[in-house]
Amino acid sequence: MKTSDLGFVEISPDLCKGCGLCLEVCVPRVLELAGGLNRFGYRPAVYLGQGCNGCGLCFYACPEPGAIQVFKQDRRRAA
Repeated sequence: MKTSDLGFVEISPDLCKGCGLCLEVCVPRVLELAGGLNRFGYRPAVYLGQGCNGCGLCFYACPEPGAIQVFKQDRRRAA
């Protein structure tokens, strides 16, 4: 995670059903659908690895409990 990032996202590939709601609400556009399928045959969302602002909109838009976790960077350590 770069120090300019305000957060990061972890997505559980086996809980994601690839509905794309998180992609639609992501303001910095740091999520996309995976190129491959998870073990249930869905294309899960994946985090691109940088640029997250830590807002949590993807977490709130996701209908699958536990599929997305958003972590905010501690600004005191980033300074």
